[in-house]
Amino acid sequence: MDVKRLVRDDGETIAYLTRDGRSPGVVWLGGFHSDMAGTKAEALDGWAAEKGRAFLRFDYFGHGQSSGAFRDGTITRWRDDALAVIDTLCGGPQILVGSSMGGWIALLAALARPEKVKGLLLLAPAPDFTETLMWDIMPVDIRNEILHRGEWMRPSEYEAPYPITRALIEDGRKHLLLGGAIPVTCPVRILQGMKDPDVPWEHAVRLAEHLDGNPVLTLVKQGDHRLSTPDDITRLRETLEGLLSGL
Repeated sequence: MDVKRLVRDDGETIAYLTRDGRSPGVVWLGGFHSDMAGTKAEALDGWAAEKGRAFLRFDYFGHGQSSGAFRDGTITRWRDDALAVIDTLCGGPQILVGSSMGGWIALLAALARPEKVKGLLLLAPAPDFTETLMWDIMPVDIRNEILHRGEWMRPSEYEAPYPITRALIEDGRKHLLLGGAIPVTCPVRILQGMKDPDVPWEHAVRLAEHLDGNPVLTLVKQGDHRLSTPDDITRLRETLEGLLSGL
């Protein structure tokens, strides 16, 4: 499959891969500092090919093969990337599959496009992560570095350190969801590992409590943040098929 590019109004480009198929289509929303070539995205593409289902995956601004610098990205920018993809490239109803930060983006997209988003599958979803999973638990010296230098280089067990910027933290506060009811009423399925070091399983429980409708939360006792083992992929496929069958 050839990578295609969607040009945004400001000239930046979103790299994406798309597979034709039947509706509802499925859109993959990746995590913070990840890209569309990850294990779960590839597995879903294979599933879509097998099932004849329309499928689209893309890289946010500053991620993967898209243009822009990661340190210049914000939740607003990445939400708007997702909306541009949904509005421009996706015909008909869509199911959004969001991993980690992608779960937050998926929720924001569902709120903005309720007529088009007909279901959500959220994997270790991290709504409000810039505040509750970053700022609120950061030591004072790191907070000061972000406030006065504009960024802090966050270590990662998966890759090289990357910047957490003041702009990211401050912009994230415009999109916090867990302070009250979240009026997403389409079907929502949540998969969450109980050994996730990045998004505690209690965070997923809190999300389920705030969502309207009747979300279904599955806790995976041995699951980590990535949820990419063969058993996890099987669970992902089966949950998505169940969600689609109920529409």
